[in-house]
Amino acid sequence: MSHTLAALSAAAPLAAGWTVHGLWQHRLIDRAGRDALTGLPRRAAFEKSAARMLRRTGRDVVAVVVIDLDGFKQVNDIHGHAAGDTAIRETGRRLAQWAEPLGTVARLGGDEFAAVIRCPDPDTLRGELTHLHQWLCSPVTYDGLPLPLGASIGAYLHTPGPAVELPEALRVADEAMYGVKQTGGGWAITHTPTPAYRTVNGRRDGRRGTDLDAEGGAG
Repeated sequence: MSHTLAALSAAAPLAAGWTVHGLWQHRLIDRAGRDALTGLPRRAAFEKSAARMLRRTGRDVVAVVVIDLDGFKQVNDIHGHAAGDTAIRETGRRLAQWAEPLGTVARLGGDEFAAVIRCPDPDTLRGELTHLHQWLCSPVTYDGLPLPLGASIGAYLHTPGPAVELPEALRVADEAMYGVKQTGGGWAITHTPTPAYRTVNGRRDGRRGTDLDAEGGAG
């Protein structure tokens, strides 16, 4: 018995060390999968959970949402990149709080974000998008000054039925976002999974990153 106790005592610190090491590795992996500025998931992690939500709609509707800030370039040009970083961080925080009980959200790059949320019906989604747009248009404070920002939001509404692939859903949501951006911002919903614009490198023609290869795109 004494030999067994001695062996267990000797093994305890080693086991504890491996536990700490495992936790440390898990945190490193989790951190690598998140955007450094906002803490939101990067594209790869987002795509996994978003695709899973699209496959498992159940009785709910699922919306794939693309968000692009309006006025962000002016904030950077007038107030500097530190102000721009503050705006991105605060936008990420608002989006995470909005999407947390409903689904998942990610920063795709620059001032582009995406989300997938689950709602009981289309009317609920309209209310959620109205709330989100109002919130994202609320000024962000930097160095005591309000930074005026707007947002353009496009959503693809997927109802229970035939499966839709995430890239197609993101593309049509992006097209809906582009449409409202041309008229000064707001939000719009599309129900068709078929893109209306020519696709280049998986993105709407003319979108940032279409002139880059798939691995080097800006998001």
